Amino acid sequence: MEYTVQKLARLAGVSTRTLRYYDEIEILKPARINSSGYRIYGQEEVDRLQQILFYRELGVSLDSIKNIVTSPSFEGAIALKEHREKLLEKRQQLDLLIANVEKTIALTEGRIHMSDKEKFEGFKKKMVEDNEKKYGKEIRDKYGNDIVDKSNAKFMNMTQKENEEVTNLANEVQVTLAKAFATGDPASELAQKATDLHKQWLCYYWSEYSKEAHAGLAQMYVDDERFTAHYDKEQPGTAEFLRDAILIYTGMKQ
Repeated sequence: MEYTVQKLARLAGVSTRTLRYYDEIEILKPARINSSGYRIYGQEEVDRLQQILFYRELGVSLDSIKNIVTSPSFEGAIALKEHREKLLEKRQQLDLLIANVEKTIALTEGRIHMSDKEKFEGFKKKMVEDNEKKYGKEIRDKYGNDIVDKSNAKFMNMTQKENEEVTNLANEVQVTLAKAFATGDPASELAQKATDLHKQWLCYYWSEYSKEAHAGLAQMYVDDERFTAHYDKEQPGTAEFLRDAILIYTGMKQ
């Protein structure tokens, strides 16, 4: 079966403009151009489009998708199994959020009692899952599964009061760090105050604190561009400044 741009667009539920753009960026080229100058897509292109749309549904960028589907090692069957696992995870998350909404409806109608912890359970689970997707591999490689699992469990069991406290503390860390950065001295009293606040913030998530782990995390802020981008968003160089301040605070500065 072969399709023109318009027919494939209708079949897949995307716009013809999208297909032309995919051709332009060379993520999905037509099988051939016919004598009338129309793009013609075959079964292989249909299957690739399906893969692309699966990845898009999971929030993967087009650049990343292109690298995946054009890789010589790419295998469609394996990719489909991976899609299935990701979609099952997403369904589980949606089921939890739906259950949370249904409980809230029942609560407002006076049919059940719902604890403050239950009200935010679905959202917190999503935060844990998002964090795992972004940083899970690096954090688990560095600290081990047991520590990370304990940290996730501690966060999931956090009360609303604790959640408010840690949110306020995170803001205080950010404000104090910005003021400390302006001094240019990571050993200053203000910088060390920011570091102590950072330690307090970590202890809401970590099951146990150690100077070595704190220093190791600080180094990761500099080594991993995702962490660096977060801290340097307002003022470039903040990640390195915080790293240096933490190394001084923990006595790990060489």
